[in-house]
Amino acid sequence: MLIIGIAGGTGSGKTTVVKKLIEQLPKGEVAILSQDSYYKDNSHLQLEERQKINFDHPNSIEFELLIDHLKKLKNGKPIEEPIYSYLTCTREKKTKKIEPKEVVIVEGILILTNEKLRNLFNIKIFVYADDDDRLGRVISRDMLERGRSVEKVLQRYSKSVKPMHLQFIEPSKIYADLIIPQGGHNKVAIEILSTIIKKNLNTIK
Repeated sequence: MLIIGIAGGTGSGKTTVVKKLIEQLPKGEVAILSQDSYYKDNSHLQLEERQKINFDHPNSIEFELLIDHLKKLKNGKPIEEPIYSYLTCTREKKTKKIEPKEVVIVEGILILTNEKLRNLFNIKIFVYADDDDRLGRVISRDMLERGRSVEKVLQRYSKSVKPMHLQFIEPSKIYADLIIPQGGHNKVAIEILSTIIKKNLNTIK
């Protein structure tokens, strides 16, 4: 099994990179784990309190569960990945079954900040994008998928997204084996990465 960690700031294009990679890897042999699924369950808090949580801080992630699930997949066991709702800021009762695959991709803004998790990755990637580009994508995504107004998105960006990016996410790129600028639009980097993955897969086999 080849485990790949793909990190980068909010709106940097990580999801696009993952999609482009899947297109070039053996069909049906890639499992995806999203860091966002492992946000701590905050159902014990009132909705108003939940909406104030800093989701860009490492403390918001249940890394222990993510690490445990990754180890189980590595040992050939299926897992039940949590499903997190951005609208209620809680975990849903249902889960998503993930089967072990030849390639497991873990994607999320904070995955390179945790040493224990980082050590499980065979390949570590950091997707880079300019702040202005990321902000534009964050505004579009949060309005469409998370029901936030432009004003709320901008408030959250200045209060937590940008400061946390500078404090935790940007510095974590020093752990990356490969930095991809321009996200999924960087065709050359995607091709290089897919070649490296295929070569590593052949070595493991």
